[in-house]
Amino acid sequence: MPLDFTAIDFETANSSRASACAVGLVKVRGGVVVDRAAWFIRPPAGHDSFSEWNTRVHGIVEADVATAPTWAEQLPDLVAFAAGDTLAAHNARFDMGVIAGACLATFERVPELDYLCSLHVARRTYSLESYRLPVAARAAGFTGFRHHDALADSEACAAIVIHAASRHGAESLDDLARATGTRLTPLVRSAATPTRPAQSA
Repeated sequence: MPLDFTAIDFETANSSRASACAVGLVKVRGGVVVDRAAWFIRPPAGHDSFSEWNTRVHGIVEADVATAPTWAEQLPDLVAFAAGDTLAAHNARFDMGVIAGACLATFERVPELDYLCSLHVARRTYSLESYRLPVAARAAGFTGFRHHDALADSEACAAIVIHAASRHGAESLDDLARATGTRLTPLVRSAATPTRPAQSA
């Protein structure tokens, strides 16, 4: 089975998991990036205020998303881009929590997809002082990107997974999960499990 997956990263308007305001997606086929996509998202009512802290982190303001599609409108595009792939995210608890939270807030069904956390993979692949996305990406040879830009962060995540797979001689995500003692987790099951508030990597 080839190394196929879709890396994903979200930015949020505030501390609510339902407040997704941007997404970046990177498709990998056979260990090679073949497609990229990114767009703004208008958070649902009640989750749409932009906190000063979040804006300071990612630079997105309310005006940027005023005419963007809502979560319910863009979820089919996200699912279509993933095309059944396992998702990869750095500190996946945050990004998968965003999907679950936004679906709950908009009464949408959580997509039936699996995911792998590149943070866990990095911890079992590299010896670093920190495993934050910029540091782990640097270990994978991916540098000079703008952290907290959703597309750039998803590209960094993809680079970590591809490099780690090469280091472990893994030909698929299943192989990589076994080699690093991690697992592919069903998003639906994870969404049904209460979690503490998570933070972006």
